[in-house]
Amino acid sequence: MGADDKKATKRTAKASEGFTEEERAAMRAYIREKKGRGKTDGEQEVLESIAAMPEPDRSLAERLHALIKANAPDLAPRTWYGMPAYAKDGQVVCFFQNAQKFKTRYATLGFSDKANLDDGTMWPVAYALKELTPVEEAKIVALIRQALS
Repeated sequence: MGADDKKATKRTAKASEGFTEEERAAMRAYIREKKGRGKTDGEQEVLESIAAMPEPDRSLAERLHALIKANAPDLAPRTWYGMPAYAKDGQVVCFFQNAQKFKTRYATLGFSDKANLDDGTMWPVAYALKELTPVEEAKIVALIRQALS
């Protein structure tokens, strides 16, 4: 290894020090998704992503997937940074981030800027999920419908 190679390795190591292993894994998943987009079945990718999750995240993701499919058939399942996501016209509208992905204390239902959730000059675009009861499910269905309005 020459001097230039050692310098390049040091620069690469320094650049990646700012990201956790989980963040680097998400970036690798995103690159794989971009390369394979259109070649694979988005529904199958989402189901595989959900199946790989530990409990209780898996149960949350399965229920959320069923809610979205039943109430927003216009949304196409796909993965986004390795997470289950749902897109309209190729653009992600909402996604599920399991708690274990980035070692957080709760899972998240997030919405992109493509979601029509605007309410004045400030509104929430992510929701913490610890459990899905009928009350939360009704709120999620209403959010999904508003996002697509």
